[in-house]
Amino acid sequence: MNYTDALLIATKVKDQLAPHCDRIEIAGSIRRKKPEVKDIEIVAIPKPYDTGLFASGIAPVVNQWPKVKGELPCKYTQRLLPEGIKLDLFFAEPGNWGLIYAIRTGSADYSHKVLASGWVKKGYKSIGGWLHKNGKPRAVPEEQDLFKLIGIPFAQPWERNLEVEIENG
Repeated sequence: MNYTDALLIATKVKDQLAPHCDRIEIAGSIRRKKPEVKDIEIVAIPKPYDTGLFASGIAPVVNQWPKVKGELPCKYTQRLLPEGIKLDLFFAEPGNWGLIYAIRTGSADYSHKVLASGWVKKGYKSIGGWLHKNGKPRAVPEEQDLFKLIGIPFAQPWERNLEVEIENG
């Protein structure tokens, strides 16, 4: 799907979910402004919600879309939107927002070969969506905190491809 159409759909989805979230942003290839988009990625910190018979908050909104994987409550669910594109919805917390948002902005190669390699070199492990060192979790509330932690300059989302990193490195 082209960027413009995907952005319109992602914005509509974000607007539907936003009243049920403390924080929500579009991530992935849309945030990186790629001309072609394969799926919509959104990162959210949901307000408390219930599932099942007494579903409330974000649950009824998310559950209106057919599930591909991930049953609420969860850290990740994939849904099929009416427009025919998949929604990857990632849930974060205030303390790990920066880590999850950076990873889910991608690209996948950048997240793995630059971000993950960077935190491993600094002695961190990613466990359950949090960075840990010496057995203790480390808060990464903003993306800039992650870049600072691993000792590299902040890169704008559209600069986060492996090719850019190799050319500049």
